[in-house]
Amino acid sequence: MSETDDWHTVTVQIPFASAKHALIAKQAIEVDAELQPQAVKRMITVEGDVLKATFTTLTIRLARLTVNAFLENVDLVVRTIQQFGQDAEKAPS
Repeated sequence: MSETDDWHTVTVQIPFASAKHALIAKQAIEVDAELQPQAVKRMITVEGDVLKATFTTLTIRLARLTVNAFLENVDLVVRTIQQFGQDAEKAPS
């Protein structure tokens, strides 16, 4: 029996307008460490224009809370990209 046999795994895939935006989201979100690293394992990757996050948690409740917090962070990143994305890509004058 392995260490994670009783753990719960949830994977979320979020499509972005471009691979660049998915990478920006990954970089912005992954700087924050998990608050309970002994109870929550997180892996965030980018596959093309899709941000993929897999969470493995000790309890279903932690899975729900972790995914909810992740989606709130994604929402913030998406709104920021929508607001500033085009301006940020323009060359400085």
